[in-house]
Amino acid sequence: MIIEMHARGDPIDMVLIAQMPERPETLAFIPIFRAWMDQRGIPNEMVRYQPKRFKHWPPYHDLLENCLTNGTLPSIAFGSGRCSLKWKVAPQDAWTKVWPPAQRAWARGQKVMRLIGFDCGRRDSQRYAHAEGYSDEHYTYRYPLREWGWDRDACKDRIRSAGLPVPVASSCFFCTGMKPDEVRSLPAEYLRMIVLMEARARPRLRTCEGLWRSTTKGLRGSEAKPGSMTSFIRTEGLLPVEEVDRIARETPTQLIAFLDAAAQVPLQERPTMGSWLDRFHAVPCTLQALDPADRAASA
Repeated sequence: MIIEMHARGDPIDMVLIAQMPERPETLAFIPIFRAWMDQRGIPNEMVRYQPKRFKHWPPYHDLLENCLTNGTLPSIAFGSGRCSLKWKVAPQDAWTKVWPPAQRAWARGQKVMRLIGFDCGRRDSQRYAHAEGYSDEHYTYRYPLREWGWDRDACKDRIRSAGLPVPVASSCFFCTGMKPDEVRSLPAEYLRMIVLMEARARPRLRTCEGLWRSTTKGLRGSEAKPGSMTSFIRTEGLLPVEEVDRIARETPTQLIAFLDAAAQVPLQERPTMGSWLDRFHAVPCTLQALDPADRAASA
């Protein structure tokens, strides 16, 4: 959408990119495309939801860290889309709210136009059907790909013609919408975090088996898969079985011990959830509760 709009001379005042725990291919593509936009004078910004009230929790900074702190799964695993609203839509709204061009437009009684990249393919047409006609006091919505009659293949062709690599579909690497082959392609570091997330949430799960919600039989050409991504990782041999079992058995207890220890530290000195994850990646299965002597190094 952005590539073609630029080629047509259709002005773009700002491109916002919500910072999320994306798949590694997406994280690699973002700086490539930002450089492409910078070279053509297309303004762009990274935005991120900024939690402010941590109570007794260690500070956390993304959806992954939030779920590990609270011992739960993303809301999409329970059939809701609130995780996207909170972590992607809300920070874009907050950024735009203080953006001077938007403030001036609203002061004049005008609306800001938002560009949405729904194409004419089946899945995006379903999304568009839900969004069509939506009214907002601050925004109007335009769907250029649908104006041009482009489906997903047409979009890929346009990206290739610009000399750019075709990116994978954007999603969190632990999203319920991940397909089996997409999970198979994840590096071991990401697979370990999936096992950790499901193990941490398991005591509170009542209505779903895990990140894939429930077991499916693979009807209508789709691949059968269990409701738990951990079960899939174990069955497929994507990580050694011993490592999967060790993370699932030991790490949630170690994480809870860290949370308890962090709660005793004043907020301004409290180690972050990210610092614990750094230790998890370094030595995934031998983490202990945070000793007071480690606080300064971990903060």
